[in-house]
Amino acid sequence: MQAPQNRRPPGIDRRRVALTLTAALTGVLSALPAQAQPAAPNAYPTKAITMVVPFPPGGPTDLIARVLAQKLSEQMGQPVMVDNKPGANGNIGSAYVAKAAPDGYTVLYNTSSVALSPALYKSMPYDVLRDLAPVALTAVVPLALVVNPGVPANNVREFVAYAKANPGKLSYGSAGNGNVTHLGAYQFVRAQGIDATHVPYKGSAPADVDLAGGQIQFMTDTVNSVMAFVRDKRMKLLAVTTAKRMSLFPDVPTLDETVMPGFEAGAWQGLMVPAATPPAVVQRLNAEVMKALRSADVRERLAQQGTEPLGSTPEEYGVYIRKELARWAGVVKATGVTLE
Repeated sequence: MQAPQNRRPPGIDRRRVALTLTAALTGVLSALPAQAQPAAPNAYPTKAITMVVPFPPGGPTDLIARVLAQKLSEQMGQPVMVDNKPGANGNIGSAYVAKAAPDGYTVLYNTSSVALSPALYKSMPYDVLRDLAPVALTAVVPLALVVNPGVPANNVREFVAYAKANPGKLSYGSAGNGNVTHLGAYQFVRAQGIDATHVPYKGSAPADVDLAGGQIQFMTDTVNSVMAFVRDKRMKLLAVTTAKRMSLFPDVPTLDETVMPGFEAGAWQGLMVPAATPPAVVQRLNAEVMKALRSADVRERLAQQGTEPLGSTPEEYGVYIRKELARWAGVVKATGVTLE
C-alpha cells in the first residue's frame, strides 16, 4: 500500500481574506453619502462660509466686511455670506460665533469692541481669549476730531484754548457709552484738561446729525462716519488719530504731532473663528485675507471709506488683542462706565 502523502490541514488563507475585506470596504465607502466621507484637509472650503458682522447692516463695519467678503468669495470659489447679528456693543454676534462649530464655516468679523467689552460689562456671554481664535487683523478706521462749524477754532490748539476758556459749556457726542468714539474723546479732554459734558447716542449717525446741527460742539468719531459732513463743510476736521497723516486728508495733522505726543487710536477690525478650529483652516483663512488686503481693488475701496488696511499673522493678532485688552481696561476704569 502506498503511504499517504503529507497534506496541510485545511485552514485560513489570510491573503485571500485580506483582499476580500479590502474590496468589501471599498464598496461600502463608495456607497456612503458624500457628506459622510471625511474631506481632505486641503479641500476647505467645500461650501458657503458665513461671516457674522455683530453690527447693523449699512454701518461702517458692515460696509468694510462686505468688501472683504466679496473678495474672499472670488478667491476661495465659495460664497462668503454676511450675516448681521447686532446688539450689546457687538457681544451678541461675537457670542454666536464663539459657540458655533469650529469648522471654519462660521467666522466673526470683529471690531475693537472685543477688547472694550470685557472692561465695560459686568458679565460677558463669551471669553474672547478662550472661546475665539484670531485669524488676522484686517483694517483700522481712524478717529477724527471734528467740531461744529460755529466753533471759533480752525486747529487743535485753538480749540483747546477755546474749550478751556469756556469750562462746562461744551458737550461732545459719541456712538454710545464705552464705545471707542467715547473713550477716544475722553482721553482727549482728560489730557487737555477740558471740562466738557459727554452725550452718548445710539450710534454715530444721530450724533453726527446733532453735531452738524449745533446741539453738541465736538466729537471724536470714525473718519468714514464724518467724511461726507466734512466735505459738505457741515463739520470742521481738526485732527486724526493715526500715527501718520492720512493720505485721504494729507493737510490734516494728527493729535500725535499737535497736542498728544504718542497718541494713536482707532476702530480696528479683524477676523476670528471659534476656538478649536483646525490650524490648517486658520492658516488658509489668514492667507486668503492677506491676499485680499494686498489687492489693488480692495485697497482702493477701503481708502474710499477712510479705512487703512493692515494685515497680520494669527499669532500677531493674538498678541495685539491682549495688548488692547490691557490698554482699554485702564481707560474704561477711569471713565467709571459700566454696562449691564
